[in-house]
Amino acid sequence: MSVPRAVRQAFLAIEQSEGAGARVRRSIGTAKLRNFSPFLMLDHFTIHPGAGFPDHPHRGQETITYLLQGAVDHEDFAGNAGTIEAGDLQFMTAGKGIMHAEMPRQNPDGSANVGMQLWVDLPERLKKCEPRYRDLRAKEIPQIEVDDGKVQIKIISGQSHGTDSVQELAYTPVWIFDVTIKPGGKVTQDLPTGWNAFAYLLEGDIAFGVGKNQTTVGKYHNVVFEQKGDSVSAEVAKGAREEGRFILVAGLPLDQKVVQYGPFVLNSQEDVYQAMMDYQTHSNGFERAKNWKSEIGKSMVH
Repeated sequence: MSVPRAVRQAFLAIEQSEGAGARVRRSIGTAKLRNFSPFLMLDHFTIHPGAGFPDHPHRGQETITYLLQGAVDHEDFAGNAGTIEAGDLQFMTAGKGIMHAEMPRQNPDGSANVGMQLWVDLPERLKKCEPRYRDLRAKEIPQIEVDDGKVQIKIISGQSHGTDSVQELAYTPVWIFDVTIKPGGKVTQDLPTGWNAFAYLLEGDIAFGVGKNQTTVGKYHNVVFEQKGDSVSAEVAKGAREEGRFILVAGLPLDQKVVQYGPFVLNSQEDVYQAMMDYQTHSNGFERAKNWKSEIGKSMVH
């Protein structure tokens, strides 16, 4: 019998500026939630026309981008380029170094491009691996229904109710689910024991936990679960006026020190200094950054 995890904390992600004119609700990576291995940062981003994330470097982490609305183009200094659209994901491993741009499509109706970006730490032994990309298209993601159709689960990564995701796409083990619950619906999702886990609410009010330990939270909140237990329970009240939707994520904690300076995530201060030097001198993974400018970054409206 599964042991449901209790809620450790729940807090609202406050909107702030990021990149060039983009708006993000950051929850992980703020004073409210740091040192939550393997997770480094979680942004719920909104990019309006003329804004975006022009040319910038990374080293030492993986980024997982899940697009909820619109489309985002990406391009890097190795010649990789492509587009993810609503429902698609991109898994990027920065490894020893990458420089890229992430820019929104200009939607005909002027609407914003909206999505989630999660930064996941890389194990120390993989900090200097070759950078890589993997795209996961919406049509490739298995979807199941439980509780007589009142709950829909998109299995982006991991296992749910006997169904497996397509493939492992990140070096650090991470499970990701997109869960929608209609009024009166409830679900229990098993998670690996000992992994850190959180839920981020996109819509509605959702009650997490069971019995007297139940906590109800609203949209734009991050819900952090205790490590003890092997499942997460969630439900939406029968009388609710709207359905609830949340992203549930769990990951294997890494037993290592994290030293971060902006887009560089390493294991010591010396490694961070080295990353800054390598980027400035175009060496040790950043050779191709010299004189490189993305084509999509040129679309910025100044």
